[in-house]
Parts: sequence; structure tokens; C-alpha cells
Amino acid sequence: MKKLQSLSSILKIVFSFVLAFGFIGCNGNIEDNLPKIQASNLMHGITAQTVNTVALDEQFRNAAANFSLNLFRNTISDSGNSLISPASVLIALAMAANGADGNTLSQMEQVIGGGMPIAQLNAYFYSFLKNLTSHPKEKISISNSIWFRELGFTPNRDFLQTNANYFNADAFAAPFNNQTVNDINTWINKATDGLIKEMLKSIPQDPPAVLYLINTILFDAEWANIYEKRSVRNGEFTNYDNQKQTAQFMHSDEYLYIQGNGATGFIKPYHSGRYSFAAILPDKGVDIFDYIAELSGEEYFNLIGNANRERVITALPKFKYEYDVLMNDALEAMGMEEAFSEETANLSRMGNWVYGALWISRVLHKANIAVDERGTKAGAATVIEPVGPTSGPPTSPHYVTLDRPFVYAIIDNETNLPLFIGSLLSIPY
Repeated sequence: MKKLQSLSSILKIVFSFVLAFGFIGCNGNIEDNLPKIQASNLMHGITAQTVNTVALDEQFRNAAANFSLNLFRNTISDSGNSLISPASVLIALAMAANGADGNTLSQMEQVIGGGMPIAQLNAYFYSFLKNLTSHPKEKISISNSIWFRELGFTPNRDFLQTNANYFNADAFAAPFNNQTVNDINTWINKATDGLIKEMLKSIPQDPPAVLYLINTILFDAEWANIYEKRSVRNGEFTNYDNQKQTAQFMHSDEYLYIQGNGATGFIKPYHSGRYSFAAILPDKGVDIFDYIAELSGEEYFNLIGNANRERVITALPKFKYEYDVLMNDALEAMGMEEAFSEETANLSRMGNWVYGALWISRVLHKANIAVDERGTKAGAATVIEPVGPTSGPPTSPHYVTLDRPFVYAIIDNETNLPLFIGSLLSIPY
């Protein structure tokens, strides 16, 4: 039995789950083919400060695994393939939590990290991201950004600084028009090497979107042992509706066998051995939705951590697809309710919206994966959309009638200094 002992083993296990269930993402090389982003980068003058890493202990690993499986259960499609990146959602939510306060923050801390304070979670996520290394034939890239409506919103500098320190997040000021839609989609497209091309179709104006907090993840790796052409053969795949489908199966011998709790499977390493693909197959007669409903973070760790070093003859179908999902209902079901409510949300530490308090309108998520003879390429993006009221609370109107002598000025708006100033004592003819 193989036991979890080292940080390397911990991260390998996390990314085995990543690849089995879509806990993936990345950055790419297509910038020359995309338009230049027009938005102004607000991070000038804000430099990420030195942050100490912490050990990724059992408390963090269990919290992250439980969140991942709970989110997967609450977002799985009952009519087709599903794919999410819990890592992407966790990072985006942690960035947002740095702008939350009061009970809204408490709920987010409970959902994200089992009640750990956001300062502790920041340190864990920073250390997690710091330890994700790329290799010549294994690339992992994570990007974060925050976008602000340039008129009416004043970002909290501490909010920007914290997210720069722990998540290396850029921040952009933009008019939140069609050009901003193009800019955000271009940024995500670049960050995912073209896997996620159109995340936003438009920006809501009533109520107006005030911020976007965005995470992307890209994973692109070759197998340690690439499948040879002769190992790829047609076969039959029986789908959930018990219909037969023709598929191309990639055949290989692997040496980490998974067995237990109503399932078998295997772990297949990528090139450097740092990351792996884990496949978990429920036993015949076990409904996959029932299996997922019962799979906890602890049970998942037991399955992967106790994989036996035994020969297993495998057949893996080639597949490629994209999946997108609105996360609101899932996150509310998991206990993060206040952040989505105009009446209760407290996102005051993000900054000041001139018309009132913010709440989260949408948490959008999209993921894409391709598994073939050479390896796996997968990307994901998460977009959190805080919105605010269109105007302030109603007030009694004021009246000014210039029906007697008055002073007037023509001023420089940058300094408010008068370029001309005068008084009108009578109406000239």
C-alpha cells in the first residue's frame, strides 16, 4: 500500500483528482493572433510583497478535497458529460473573499476552507500555487485578474494589494462596454491557450456589473509513455442510456491499481512524474450518480493514496469536450448564500461603488479537455461578477432658481481652479 508522506505526493494526488474530474487549467502562446487589450492596468505602483510559504497540511488538503467533490456533486449534469476545475473556482472565490466582510465573509470561509480564516487560506493558496511547477513536456499555468468599471467605482487598495501578494492578480479599469467584453475574452483566450474563447457575451447594465474577478488554469502534458499507433483500436463504449457507441480506445499496461468502495481504476503518470491521470470506474451495477453522491474527500484520498503497485491492463477512450455551468445554485446549496443577495451581501472591502453596496450576480465557469495518444490538454476559467444598484436611495429634490444676482465660474476639472469667474447682477441687453 502506498501512503501519502511528502508534499510532492500530496500535490500529485491533488492533480490526479484534477485530471480525473476536471480540476485543471492553463496559459498559452497565441498572443500574436489576438487583439491588444485596451483596458488600463491599475496595478502600476502596486508590487507583490514577499509572502512566506506554509506547509500544505492535512487540514488544507481535506478542505480542498471536500470542496472539490461537493462542488462536483452540485454541478454535475444529469444529461451529458461534466467537467469543472474546483481549483479555478476556489482561487476565484478566495480572491473575492478578500473583499468580503461580516457574515458574508464567514460563509465564504466556511464553504472555501471549512471555516479557516481568509488570511490562513491566502497563505495556503499562495503555497499551493508556488509549488505547481512546469517541466519541458508538462506545463501548468494559472492567471488571475480583477476588472473594475472605471466610472463610479473606487477599488480598495488593500484589496488590490492582498490579491497581488497571494494570487499575483492584475487589475484593470475599463468602461464595461462591448470593448471590455472583447478585452476580457481576449485575456481569457490568451491565458488558456485558446481553449476558452468566449466567456462573456455581454456585460449587464441593469443592475450594472461593477467588477469581474477571473481565474484561469491551463494544463498541457505528455504521458510518461505515449500511446503507440498500434495500441489505439476501435471498441464499444456503453453510455449512461445503455446505448453502444464506437470509440477509439488507447491500450496500455499501468502499475498503480485502484480498488475499493465499489470501484476500480488506475493512475497513469505524465512525463515528469509530477502529475498523473486518475481513472475511477464504479463497479457494474453501481449507478455513477449514486457513486459520486457518496464519494467524500476522505474516501477519495483513501482510494488514491492506497493505490497498489500492481500491473493493470487499461483501455482509455480518446475524448474531447467543453462544459460550462452557472455556479450560483451550487454555491448557495453549499452554504454561500449571503454573497448572492442584494439585501445581505457585504463586499465592502472590495471598494466603493458610488450608488451603493455590491452583491454577486453570477459565478460563471467553463472548462475544456482533450485526452489523446500524446497526453492531456485542459483549460478552465472562472468569472465572478459583482453588481450594484443603478442609483442611490431616493431623496427629496432640491430647487435652485437663478432669479437674483449670482456668481459663476468656468473651472478646470482637473484642479477645480477657475479659468473664469464672474457675477451676474442684472440681465444685460
